Amino acid sequence: AATKRKPDRPAGRPKKRAKRAPSAAEPDAKPGPEGAGQAEYSIPPPVSQGKWKNKERVLIFSSRGIDFRARHLMQDLRTLMPHSKADTKMDRKDQLFVINEACEMKNCNKCIFFEAKKKQDLYMWLSNTPQGPSAKFLVQNIHTLAELKMTGNCLRGSRPLLSFDPTFDKEPHYALLKELFIQIFSTPRYHPKSQPFVDHVFTFTITDERIWFRNYQIIEEDASLVEIGPRFVLNLIKIFQGSFGGATLYENPRYQSPNMHRRLIRLSVAAKFREKQQVKEVQKIKKKGSKVLIGEDRTEVVFETPAEEKPVEIQLVKPESKPIVKDKKKPRKIQRKKQKKLFRTEH
Repeated sequence: AATKRKPDRPAGRPKKRAKRAPSAAEPDAKPGPEGAGQAEYSIPPPVSQGKWKNKERVLIFSSRGIDFRARHLMQDLRTLMPHSKADTKMDRKDQLFVINEACEMKNCNKCIFFEAKKKQDLYMWLSNTPQGPSAKFLVQNIHTLAELKMTGNCLRGSRPLLSFDPTFDKEPHYALLKELFIQIFSTPRYHPKSQPFVDHVFTFTITDERIWFRNYQIIEEDASLVEIGPRFVLNLIKIFQGSFGGATLYENPRYQSPNMHRRLIRLSVAAKFREKQQVKEVQKIKKKGSKVLIGEDRTEVVFETPAEEKPVEIQLVKPESKPIVKDKKKPRKIQRKKQKKLFRTEH
């Protein structure tokens, strides 16, 4: 039936009643017609009843001048960390303490900043903004998700397990880095963009004075691990007390800058070239030295017998020339040969 219109109000659709269900707070619902209507419908409760208390947010961005591999690595970390945020690239001329203001504007208390130098060296900053501490690493042996093409796979937004090498608990600077890694890479519980289960592992292993990062998927059948990626190696440079600066808490004595490494390679190549040139010069000197005549040996003429000396005769008169004798038989031989040829042709 059509609704009756009143002169004061315009016509409208009748409002639907919200669906409700008897909750635990109302166990004694009346069995009457009023209570039956309220207990018929229900709103499903949320999946997780907990509250999002650990509100860690990580700002992941870079400076200008990074190459494609570093850009893909940065994007992979953003996909693996649902509590991360992105920002535009920072200009090279800006100072690093400006990043603290960018984190404050983005409401982030952790930061991963990729700094590129000479379009071939990549540095990573891990910082707890704005108080600190912060650590600077040289990133080596980068392999991204698209490059590896591993068989493993994990759901986007799932929470990871963090596995650390036992060496992290032995050294104080490694213990500080372990706490920094836990706060940055672990997904906060009950985060809105995260999934409420665990299906992959982040491993941090110390080998050759470097930190090796790997990402593995947990297979449910036999709890085995399959690598997903990305993978990279962090070479620690310094640990600072403040955020992107301050007093130096630790400096790696075994760290060698990429410029020094390339310089040593050039010097080794130049040393090999000089060594080859020296070998060639020594060979030339040896060849020249072999042509030097050895002194005469007195024993060489022991068995030689001297020949008789003939007197030298000097002719004062010119010798007479011999007369030329012509061969008289020669023309006769030629005539005989001609006669034989004629005889052969006639017969």
